[in-house]
Amino acid sequence: MTMRTGLLSSAALALMTGGAWAADLTLVEVITSPERTEILEQLVSAWEQETGHTVEIVSLPWGQAFETLATMVAGGDIPDVVEMPDRWLAQYSAAGQLVDLGPYVAEWEHGGTLTEQTVRMGSMTAAQKLEQIPYGFYLRAMFYNKDLLEQAGVAEPPRTMEEFVAAAKAVSEMEGKSGYCLRGGPGGTNGWMMFAAAMNDSPEFFTEDGQSTINQPGSVAGLQMLIDLYTSGAAPRDSINWGFNEIVAGFYSGTCAFLDQDPDALIGIADRMDPESFAVMPMPVGPGGRAFPTIGYAGWSIFNATEFPDESWSLVAHLSSPESNSVWAQRVGVIPIHQGADQDPFFRTEQFAGWFEELNNPDTYIPLSMPSYLEGFGYFADQLSIETAQQALLGEITAQEMADQWAEYLTAEYAKYQEAN
Repeated sequence: MTMRTGLLSSAALALMTGGAWAADLTLVEVITSPERTEILEQLVSAWEQETGHTVEIVSLPWGQAFETLATMVAGGDIPDVVEMPDRWLAQYSAAGQLVDLGPYVAEWEHGGTLTEQTVRMGSMTAAQKLEQIPYGFYLRAMFYNKDLLEQAGVAEPPRTMEEFVAAAKAVSEMEGKSGYCLRGGPGGTNGWMMFAAAMNDSPEFFTEDGQSTINQPGSVAGLQMLIDLYTSGAAPRDSINWGFNEIVAGFYSGTCAFLDQDPDALIGIADRMDPESFAVMPMPVGPGGRAFPTIGYAGWSIFNATEFPDESWSLVAHLSSPESNSVWAQRVGVIPIHQGADQDPFFRTEQFAGWFEELNNPDTYIPLSMPSYLEGFGYFADQLSIETAQQALLGEITAQEMADQWAEYLTAEYAKYQEAN
C-alpha cells in the first residue's frame, strides 16, 4: 500500500465513522530563500489551522531547481502544488500534467478582482488554459549607488545605454569598485534579452515569418555591450557565475554601482543600505529612445496527479487571496495580482519610483514578456543561454556565434509552438 493509498483509506474510514478527514499535501517551492520560506510557512500554517489539512513544504535550491523538479516528476515523486516560474509552465502544460484552474476561479469569490494581466499570463500556453495563478510580477528597473556615482564624477543617473556604459566604466576606474553587477550565472537570461531588445529597439522575439530576432544586428550589439562591460573590467571578474544572491550582495556591499533587478531585490538592499545612498531608476533607453524591461512572474500550479485536487485548489486560493497576496507581495517584492493593489501606501513610496515610472510611461518603457509559452524555453533560459553566455564572456565564442545558436534554438521552438496552435 502506498502512502497516498493509505491516506485515502484512512480518509474513507474517517468519513464512515463520522470523524474529521484531513488531506496531506506536498508543496514545492523553487525560488528559495530563508525569508521567502518563512513567509510561505506562515501563510500555509494559517490555512492548515483553518482547514485541518497538512502541508509538507519542500524547498529546492534555485540553481538546481529546474532539473530537480523535472527529475522528481519523471520519477513519480510529484507534488500536489508547485511554485511554477513562467518559463517552466509551457513544458508541464504541453505534457498534460497541470490542472485547469479556470473552473475553480470562475466559482472563486476573489476571481473577479484578479487583474487582466494575471489571468492572461496564467494562460500563456498552447493549451490556453488557466494552469497557474501568478502570485505577482517581477519588473526590471535599475538600482544605482548615489555615493559611488558622485565619487566617480557622474553628475546624473544615466538615462541612455550610452550614458550607462560610460558611468559604469567611470566607477570601475576607482580601486576595488565595479560599475555593473553582471548576472552571469543562474537567472541571467533576462539581462541579455533586455540589452538586446533596447539596442534593437524592438520587443519582438520573432519576425512575421517565424525567425528569431536575437541574431539581428541591433540585438547582437546589445549582447556585445554586456560582453564588453565584463571584459573591460566594468563588471567584477567573478560575476560570470553570479546569481541573484551574489548580485544583490555586490550592490549593497558597495562593490558595484548599478544593478538591474526586480522589486524583490529591494528587500535585502533596504535592510543593509542607508535609504539616502541609493535609488531606483528606469532601465536606460536604447538608440530608439525606448527601453524594454523584462516582466516575469511565478505562481501556483497544481499537478493533475494529485489525489486531492479540491484541497490543493483550496490551498492555492488561500495563497492567492487579496489579503495573503498583499502580504506575500510586500515581503518577497512583487507587484500584486488583484485590482486596486497599487493604491496600497506600501507601494506608493519613492523606493518603488523606478518601477512605477516604467509602468506609467508605456510609450518609453515597454514591458518585455519572455516567450515562456515555448515548451523548450525553460531549458533555454536555465541551461543553454547561461552556458553559452559564459562562453562568450570568456571569449570562447563571439557575440554573433552565441546569438546564432540562440536564434536556431528559439526559431525551432517557435515553429513547434505554431504547429501546436
